[in-house]
Amino acid sequence: MRDKTDYIIVEFSKAIFIYGLVAMSFIGLGFYSFVTLEHEGHWLTGMNNQIVWGLPHVFAIFLIIAASGVLNIASISSVFNIKIYKPLGRLSALLAISLLTGGLIVLVLDLGRPDRLIVAMTTFNFKSIFAWNVFLYSGFMAVVALYLWMMFEARYNKFVGKVGTFAFAWRVTLTTGTGSIFAFLVAKEAYNGALLAPLFIALSLLVGTAFFYKILFWMDRGLGIPLGSEIIKRFRKLLVYFIFTVFYITILSHLTNLYVTKNHGYEFFLLFSGNIYTFLFWGCQMIIGTLFPLLILYNKKLSKSASGLLYASILVLFGGFSMLYVIIISGQAFPLDLFPGYIEKSSFFDGVEATYVPSIYEFMLGLGGVGIAAAIYLFAIMVLDFTPRSLDNAATAMANVPEPVTEEQLEEEKESQEEVVDEKSSVPPDQKTTEELETEEKNKSADEGKPAEE
Repeated sequence: MRDKTDYIIVEFSKAIFIYGLVAMSFIGLGFYSFVTLEHEGHWLTGMNNQIVWGLPHVFAIFLIIAASGVLNIASISSVFNIKIYKPLGRLSALLAISLLTGGLIVLVLDLGRPDRLIVAMTTFNFKSIFAWNVFLYSGFMAVVALYLWMMFEARYNKFVGKVGTFAFAWRVTLTTGTGSIFAFLVAKEAYNGALLAPLFIALSLLVGTAFFYKILFWMDRGLGIPLGSEIIKRFRKLLVYFIFTVFYITILSHLTNLYVTKNHGYEFFLLFSGNIYTFLFWGCQMIIGTLFPLLILYNKKLSKSASGLLYASILVLFGGFSMLYVIIISGQAFPLDLFPGYIEKSSFFDGVEATYVPSIYEFMLGLGGVGIAAAIYLFAIMVLDFTPRSLDNAATAMANVPEPVTEEQLEEEKESQEEVVDEKSSVPPDQKTTEELETEEKNKSADEGKPAEE
């Protein structure tokens, strides 16, 4: 079906200027952090020999899984045929590319020697999940770009469903690969588990939906794009579903670890004695990021308002970021059990909890990735018609109205029916069914003026 949505190129405005200024400020901070760390060294960060993935990696993975999640809005339309989301398809693909670009740039700049990335891109060890992700991330860019092109070209709109299905499968695989980076680390009690991959998929859906709604709210208040109650209602339902999904898999993951004896140490550390990690898990992830959004979403007044849904989305994003911080950092902070049943004694803090305090340079580098994603999005909507003119109830309802049938379509349908009739008449007698033969015999008898035989 051809996309009937009226799209516009967003003109430069006060809202564009303000958010553009914020984005460029973040990029400037990120660039300054990169240059400083490149010149002085990573001793300025809080990372050490035990904590090698710090706050920049949390930012990067957060942006990457958000990129996968925002594409779900386009998938709901083209793959699952829910047409009310169709006007959001172009924005969905654009945000996916923007967020993934920002996340990958943070990873590259945090390497210390980003020029050596060429080695990882030309020399592959497919026993490493990182080699798989090189293809998953670059392939995602290409697939989403093709998906976006099909949306723009009216003559290719009929292929959007097929390409969208492929993009949907690719993003699920990408998020699985990102979660498997940690799931395949069998030496770490906090990581080694098959549930991390589906947990990352569920988290991507939750974070992506919350991030997308935040953009829609800004479009409504900043750009004057009307946001209807029907869209608000749909996003509320999505947030509720995904919050419960993430909560369920999280609880299941911890119950599984509590059942396995060798994981009791880490679970006790995280749930009760992990200091900042325990606080982040219970206070930020479970209460602020899960309980509070549900209270808002089930409030009769707040759940129906655009502002109420915005508050819930912001809390969800905060909770999702806290969740990734807990998974990534606490898993490294908990000491390795190199020799089970034995006491290790060395100068490398064997059996000692690692300490980590992120530096301001790590925070600025992460903000740089956010700024890059925002800048790409703002520039794109001012150059090409990604943005729907309206998202009110009347505009979204038009997405469900079938197109009028043209004379050409009627002629094509008539020709196809005639071809079917010709094919049936050309079927040899030995290939016809018993019912067809009996019908022909009756018609023949009637024509001859004889009673048909039973």
